[in-house]
Amino acid sequence: MGEPAEILTCGPVELRRWRLGDLDALDRAILESREHLLPWMPWAADCGREQTAAFLARNQEEWAGGQAFGYAITLEGAVVGSCSLMRRIAEGGLEIGYWVHPRWTRRGLASHAATALVCQGLDLPGVDHFEIHHDAANLASGAVARRLGFVQVARVAAPEGPAAPGEVGVDIIWRLTTDQWHAGTAERG
Repeated sequence: MGEPAEILTCGPVELRRWRLGDLDALDRAILESREHLLPWMPWAADCGREQTAAFLARNQEEWAGGQAFGYAITLEGAVVGSCSLMRRIAEGGLEIGYWVHPRWTRRGLASHAATALVCQGLDLPGVDHFEIHHDAANLASGAVARRLGFVQVARVAAPEGPAAPGEVGVDIIWRLTTDQWHAGTAERG
């Protein structure tokens, strides 16, 4: 099945596999980011130390089972967000998710993190495409996908409607094939 590296770097960010010992750092980052996350992340409405500990434990289980590979986005050693590669889409695909602390947005950190995830995902056996999913109202997530060369492939009504207060209930699905990534590598320099 293959397993990604536990530490990835791209530009100024280092992605480090989440560890149970990251409870304080992640809990603080979520607490400080809560208002920023609430419009887009349903879990932010019910966050707290217990939920953060459960997330870290689940992350360990999912990593061991090859279902998802979650990373702390760090900058100069400080946790500034979270990202992951998830095996929850069609065979051969990995979904990419990310969020960044509001103090660190608009610096390209989500783009660097997603780039590191794509580069690592290319090394995993059987992976031929990546997807980023977000609500249509979350323009910042779409900008990351567009910047990396993902192509919008679908707009789908969310079955349960909006899941968070900022959402409109329409999911945008962006896809990047390994061939598109390799073709775009020359353009990215």
